[in-house]
Amino acid sequence: MPAKMKFDPRQLMEKAVEVMHGSVAGQRPDYAPSPRVGAVLVRPDGSIATAARGELRDGQHAEFTLLERKCADEKLDGCVLFTTHEPCLSRKHPGHGCAQHVVSARIKEVYVGVEDDHPTVAGKGIEHLRRHGVTVHLFDRDLQDQILEANQAFSTWARQQLGKPVPEPIPVSKYEDSLPAVDWKDLSSDALQLYHARMKVGATAGSEDFQRLLRQQGILVEVGNQVVPSGFGLILFGKAPGHALPQARLLARAELADGKAARMEFAQALVLIPGQLQDWLTKVLPATLDRSRMERKEQVDLPFEMLREAVINALIHRDYSLAEQKCQLIVTADTITIKSPGAPIPPIDLEQMRTFSAPMKSRNPLLHYVFARLGMAEEQGFGLTSLKQNAEQLGLPLPTYTMEGESLVLTIYRSKTAATAALNPDVLKSLGKAEKAGWEWVVTRQSATSGEYAEAMGVPNRTALNHLKKFVDLRLLEKFGLGPKTQYRVFRR
Repeated sequence: MPAKMKFDPRQLMEKAVEVMHGSVAGQRPDYAPSPRVGAVLVRPDGSIATAARGELRDGQHAEFTLLERKCADEKLDGCVLFTTHEPCLSRKHPGHGCAQHVVSARIKEVYVGVEDDHPTVAGKGIEHLRRHGVTVHLFDRDLQDQILEANQAFSTWARQQLGKPVPEPIPVSKYEDSLPAVDWKDLSSDALQLYHARMKVGATAGSEDFQRLLRQQGILVEVGNQVVPSGFGLILFGKAPGHALPQARLLARAELADGKAARMEFAQALVLIPGQLQDWLTKVLPATLDRSRMERKEQVDLPFEMLREAVINALIHRDYSLAEQKCQLIVTADTITIKSPGAPIPPIDLEQMRTFSAPMKSRNPLLHYVFARLGMAEEQGFGLTSLKQNAEQLGLPLPTYTMEGESLVLTIYRSKTAATAALNPDVLKSLGKAEKAGWEWVVTRQSATSGEYAEAMGVPNRTALNHLKKFVDLRLLEKFGLGPKTQYRVFRR
């Protein structure tokens, strides 16, 4: 058996981004912007070939140019492909999609920059590759940002387009199809009115033109002579989606100062839940005075921006195939915990979530698309960057991700001392005052050296090393590296 090919994925990702900037804009009849796409093929001997979109012919896709033009006479078994954009699944007849060309070339490993921008095709090129035995990786997050920035005009245009026909139906989820005994009357007029108002389309809400738009977006589907909601359409806009899909609910619990707890189950249209959740929390939790404004205004003492981002991400990206599990929100005096059924979206792993370095990938592109159009979610990404930045701006401990059974659990800390209060009582008792202060500083950072700790806490380096060693022995921190550059970061259970 031949030795496994050795290459530096990061270096080749960067090369693909570099090649992407050499794309030639096509002369499209509708004057739409052309995407910039770069592709790199690394051969078993380590040599590479590259191609940019439109490089040889107007409008020709980068992957097609590379595989079917530049390397047409080569045997590509054992090669690895890097492409800055998800390979397309369909082209105008008689052409084939780039994903099909990759499979035909017998390439078994592909690195993809960003997903397609339209929800009806997002993830389907990747899914086609996986179904044909191709291992798919994603580019590093910072390179994804560069790709999106270079394609901003195209992405803005693409998100306004309607559904795209595909020759081979590849559902990423069974909820792209209709559900038994569900029809148009099961949708909430309030939810649809909200979507209509935010989308700013000319068609009147409830009109045939508006229904056609919803069909093109995959919110409605045709079944025989009827037009009915898809499963995701019901989740997004249903009056009571939990009747057909019990998992389409959010369970919330808030622990109150008197030792009691307030509970609420949100079973409405998904697009209405964030606003209703905020109203409920405002009512059940004690308010504090907001002194950051000129006027006197009461507000609940919660990092609402972080909470909103986290809850919406949980609702959008959860695994709806886990039929008996619901998203959960638990608010205590010290923490906000959000449980979202499903592990991180492959090929993302838990470590990438914990270090806020996860690349962008959507489990349910239609849900993400609708919330983005409503202005409730970022156009791309899980909001990991926002969560981290908000915590840093507020001086809070960084949020943590863990797995609990089949659910991804996010913990947000409500105060600078919350991470200390959340410690095991025996561990907390073993820490002195200076050590507690040190721990509260460490948890606001992804990692730190002993020198940084000593400077921040105003202690000698030996004391800093003793504190950090104790944190490691208590399994509060993990240690990476040797010598003065040794990094310490919060231990993730």
